[in-house]
Amino acid sequence: MSHSITTAMASETAEAPAAVARMLDRNRQALAEVARLFREGNPAFIATCARGSSDHAASYLKYLSEIALGLPCCSLGASVVSIYGAQLHLRDSILITISQSGRSPDILSLQAEAKRAGVPTLAITNDETSPLAREAALCLPISAGVETSITATKTFVTSAAMCAAIVASCGRDEALSQAVASLPETLDRALAIAWDAAEEMIAPASSLYVLGRGPSFPIAQEAALKLKESSGLHAEAYSAAEVLHGPMELVTDGFPILVFAADDAARETTMSAAARLSEAGARILMTGDLGTLSFAKTGHAHLDPLSMILTFYRSAERISRARGRDPDHPRLLKKVTETR
Repeated sequence: MSHSITTAMASETAEAPAAVARMLDRNRQALAEVARLFREGNPAFIATCARGSSDHAASYLKYLSEIALGLPCCSLGASVVSIYGAQLHLRDSILITISQSGRSPDILSLQAEAKRAGVPTLAITNDETSPLAREAALCLPISAGVETSITATKTFVTSAAMCAAIVASCGRDEALSQAVASLPETLDRALAIAWDAAEEMIAPASSLYVLGRGPSFPIAQEAALKLKESSGLHAEAYSAAEVLHGPMELVTDGFPILVFAADDAARETTMSAAARLSEAGARILMTGDLGTLSFAKTGHAHLDPLSMILTFYRSAERISRARGRDPDHPRLLKKVTETR
């Protein structure tokens, strides 16, 4: 497959390292303020609200918060406020909204409800002039710049990197903080890696599974979404544990499965699940030293999935073109989806 940059998706993927560097540099004071809010407020849990790729970033935050901070994190359905008019009991929490545009009416409704309940509200957005940014107690701009491709790439990476930076700041985790600080350089290396084997397996497929566990699971969800958006491909993401509880029944000889596996505490169980799926006939491609797909290591297992997804984005763009699609202009989608 051609590796040349021919689409906005490809060029915007290549901009992600610089975007993360800008985001980290610009938000030093804001991240210190977030850490202060956590220390002084001592929240019992974090609530998040987001949709699409932004919700995958929120799920990534969930795993990092619960693993590194011991702080439960839950995703709230915006429609419980915007449609059902619920008044939520959010005492002792912090609400973090994530939205590229900052203009989705349902997310704005939920943020307004949190403010009514007296809960601190943090907005992660690419548009700091948006209603979401203006109405939040604190805005953390991701500074990704204009993104024209409907298939978002750099905005997801910067949003997820912001979530990692929040956890590192609040947890005073020096190892994670150092890995976050060097993430732009790591992402540059990730762009130089090509997953040719994945492209050859996925491009002709009619269906596949994408697996992960822990912080790698929302990255698997993001990869599956990108294959749907850019290639019109039926790709389903599962936890490497949940796939054994039913979805494995659909596996037949040659069924393609892409596995995002970081070198963390879940790797052994992820590899065990992959082995069972392989025995059932699946064709498995897995990241890591014992897998087929190499990736740029970040120095921290919790950050490695961000390096993986950037390498994957380059493959997803090429897969889309190989299937005769335009990744910048999916057939039925638009850049800003204003759900209510």
